[in-house]
Amino acid sequence: MIELTKAEIIKTVRDALQNSIDEKTKATSQHYFKEKINYYGVKVPTVNRISKESYQLMASKTKPEIFDLCEELWSSGYIEESFIACNWSYYLREQYEPSDFQVFERWINQYVSNWASCDTLCNHTVGTFIERYPEYLDKLKEFAKDSNRWMRRAAAVTLIIPARRGKFLSDILEIADILLMDQDDLVRKGYGWMLKAASEAHQQEIYDYVMKRKTEMPRTSLRYAIEKMPKELKAAAMEK
Repeated sequence: MIELTKAEIIKTVRDALQNSIDEKTKATSQHYFKEKINYYGVKVPTVNRISKESYQLMASKTKPEIFDLCEELWSSGYIEESFIACNWSYYLREQYEPSDFQVFERWINQYVSNWASCDTLCNHTVGTFIERYPEYLDKLKEFAKDSNRWMRRAAAVTLIIPARRGKFLSDILEIADILLMDQDDLVRKGYGWMLKAASEAHQQEIYDYVMKRKTEMPRTSLRYAIEKMPKELKAAAMEK
């Protein structure tokens, strides 16, 4: 196979996105975001297909070279390009090593500018990294205190998949405590979602946590946290 240059790979991706614009998606993409986003208007399943096909062009590329290509996509500011960067970094999950955390942290801090890019990167790439290197949970607790709203949301949404598997309960509750009174709606929803995910394996513990803090916990977070609980527990939690 002919080895493509970085510029050629990026051009291939952008051409594929340009040729896959869906007019309905283009007309409605902005509706899901309060902040202004840049987008082509390509459906997510199509973006995922382009991710897979373009990744085949990088068979002989090293992890640093692929991360460099991801960086190029992130820096464009286009949401679909950020999704492809997230997919490529997740495809490398078998090769993660501790030093990669700095790369992921920089991407969140520097490039993430909406909830969808935040969640796509953190649910998969960063969450998988944390499962492999749980000593980095302390870094998430630092994220939870950051002035950047996306770093704070990242602290919670990174743990969604591990939470569903019953992992890291004490760390999840610690992060929820740090974010408890956060003023940002998307951060509140993020940690509420994390608690909901944790309730799948630890319903009683999450219920007890919510009941103990329900007078101060924002209603948005509380509603998210109890969403998967039985009716009677939900009713008790929602009582003022």
